[in-house]
Formats: sequence, structure tokens, C-alpha cells
Amino acid sequence: MFAGTLEGAEDGVGRDGGGSSTLKRKDNLEKEVANSRMRIVIPVLDESGLDAQLSGHFGRAPYFAILELDENGRVKEQRTVPNTSEHFGGRGRPANDILQLKPNVLITYGMGPRALSIFQNARVAVLKANVDTVRNMVKAYSKNELEELTEGCHQARHT
Repeated sequence: MFAGTLEGAEDGVGRDGGGSSTLKRKDNLEKEVANSRMRIVIPVLDESGLDAQLSGHFGRAPYFAILELDENGRVKEQRTVPNTSEHFGGRGRPANDILQLKPNVLITYGMGPRALSIFQNARVAVLKANVDTVRNMVKAYSKNELEELTEGCHQARHT
């Protein structure tokens, strides 16, 4: 991605001949990584923020809570978006809609095998919910108390 990495560039001149611009790009990349946050999506029943109740099934959730956590597991940003997929009269599949939000993690009680496969192929961690509210879910996530969801619901109305 970056032309002329700093390998063998003790004099500060990258292989691209750009002088310190290579150093600036590397510094910017390091700052971007250091400032990165964990984005978690959780299917919920309402727009109550951290007090929202989790939905029983990913695709049938009326809303999705989107959380940005800092490196210490604290919520820095929280918002709720409606499920506008085909399950609620809109277009598209819920999993594809959620991927547009660029999550790192999705936490749910369950989902169909197709949605699970979409997230796995996109390298989004899918974890099994084990508590009732978003607030409690953040605590469980921060304490590493959640297990990976490895199998889609057999009750799903699709495959």
C-alpha cells in the first residue's frame, strides 16, 4: 500500500525517493492504528441505547445498536439504526446491510446459517449473546465472557 517502506532507509529517505513523505505516511498509519476503535453491532428490540433489550434473532431485530469501544473497553460512541432489510419491508439482506457499517464484532443470540457465513467470510467475529441488555453485553464482552457463534439457527426460515 505504501511505496518505499522504511526497510533499509536509515537516512530517512524511502525507496520511493520521497524523502520524509514516507516517514509521514508511516507515522499517520501508526496513529490511525493507535486510534482505532472496536465497532460492535448488536441486534436490539428498541432504541433505548445501552438499556436496549437484545433481540432474539439477528435478521428479525427491529434495530441494531452500534457501539464504538476504546482500547479499554469503554463505550465512546453509541447509536441505534433501524433494520431496513427485506425482513422489514426494505431491500437487501440484514447481513449485507450490517457489513456496510464495517463492524469488527457482531453479538447475537442467533442467526441463520447464510448470515453467519457472510460474516465469517468477511472476517467479522460473531459472538453468542448471554445477557439481556446492551450495557450488560458490553460488560460481558470486555470481560471476555462471550463464546463464538459457530452454527446458524436451525429454526431460521432460510438457509
